Order: sequence, then C-alpha cells, then structure tokens
Amino acid sequence: MQSCITCGMPFVGDHVNDIGLTMAEGPVCKFDIQDGALKRPEDIFMGGTEFFLHAVAQGDRELAERLTRKNMNLLPYWKQHPFPQLHGAEATDEEFAAAVEKL
Repeated sequence: MQSCITCGMPFVGDHVNDIGLTMAEGPVCKFDIQDGALKRPEDIFMGGTEFFLHAVAQGDRELAERLTRKNMNLLPYWKQHPFPQLHGAEATDEEFAAAVEKL
C-alpha cells in the first residue's frame, strides 16, 4: 500500500487519488503540497497537529503535537530531512497506537 512520504496518509479508500506530487523518495499527498511543490516542513507539522487535534486529541494541542512528532519521526523522509520541530516530546507508543486505532 502506498502512503504519503511526508505525513503517512495511506492512499486508499477516499484518498486513493490524493497523490499531489511524486518525488524521488515517493508520493506526497495533495495536502502537503502548495503550488506544485512540497510545503515547508513547519507547515506540514502544523497540518498534522491540526489533523490529530480534531481527529483524536479532543482539543489537546500538546497531545496533538506529540502525536504529530511521533508520526513524522517514524517516516523515512523526515529521518533524511530533519527540522527543529521534530525535536521534543513524542507520544508514547501506547498513545500513538490508541490514536491510530481511532482513525
């Protein structure tokens, strides 16, 4: 199964046609590009935080940021392209698993 290299969103179901850009490292979803190019990493982090904030964190911004950080740090793309917001507290494995289960 293909997924976005910058946020991990799987390209299945309602998102099967959401590839917005193909890079050498793999596909990027339409939510992580702007004007045909990859958004700034900080903007992708903010988008992930907003997603988790509304989807599973019930308004807890600190948890949403930790979930986003955990998610992005698991992706090979960000291991090759780190940026300052990836450093800091991450969700625990249990918190992350619980969040993913709710999606």
